[in-house]
Amino acid sequence: MTAARETDPRAGREPLVKMRGVRKHFGQLEVLKGINMDVYPGQVTCLLGPSGSGKSTLLRCINHLETIDGGRISVDGELVGYREKHSVLHEMNPREVARQRRSIGMVFQKFNLFPHKTALENIIEAPVGVAKRPRQEAIAEGHRLLRQVGLDKWADRYPSQLSGGQQQRIAIARALAMKPKLMLFDEPTSALDPELVGDVLSVMRDLAAGGMTMVVVTHEIGFARSAADEVVFMDGGVVVESGHPSRVIDDPQHERTRNFINSVL
Repeated sequence: MTAARETDPRAGREPLVKMRGVRKHFGQLEVLKGINMDVYPGQVTCLLGPSGSGKSTLLRCINHLETIDGGRISVDGELVGYREKHSVLHEMNPREVARQRRSIGMVFQKFNLFPHKTALENIIEAPVGVAKRPRQEAIAEGHRLLRQVGLDKWADRYPSQLSGGQQQRIAIARALAMKPKLMLFDEPTSALDPELVGDVLSVMRDLAAGGMTMVVVTHEIGFARSAADEVVFMDGGVVVESGHPSRVIDDPQHERTRNFINSVL
């Protein structure tokens, strides 16, 4: 097993993502109960925890797919989804939110590829249609990204002609095509057959090694141990424990963390 990275991406830098007192309700259920968290440029943060602990909701709040009911989230110094005036938050209009999302890539459990478009067409859709990049430039970049995820020979295949693991790697390439400063992964391997998981995690490890800032919701303890700079264990809408993988995974201090780690190893 590869050891987690020894260099500390936090040294002498400001956080890329700041979360302060983040709260979220669904009806009477409080899903996030005042989350405080920083993610630094180049840092890989893995969120661990049982189902219903708030991990995926927190991830979706970072790019305003879910609105928050309290607190603040900022990415690269800019409040996400809101403008603040006289200490009151006012939600941005959809166009402003869409602009912010261009710099935040997200990969979901389901691949969400356009079924009527080829792999390459899926990748260049946003750069051409949203970012207004020249089509030939986007195509060249699309082929580079396909090579990066090991699928350049599959550029003309449709999603139905690809395995789940291949589709997820195309989804990662599609997110990278917008040149994001931050990548969010919501259990990207949970819908895959076990034999397909390794190729997707390999692509993610390469991204981590290349310095991409990543927040990853995962149950893949091996990935968290080898690729993460920080592991955050959540339960019941709170951060129970956080720190270096060697501490949180291999020497957890809280009983809830120990019980969870033992259940998934």
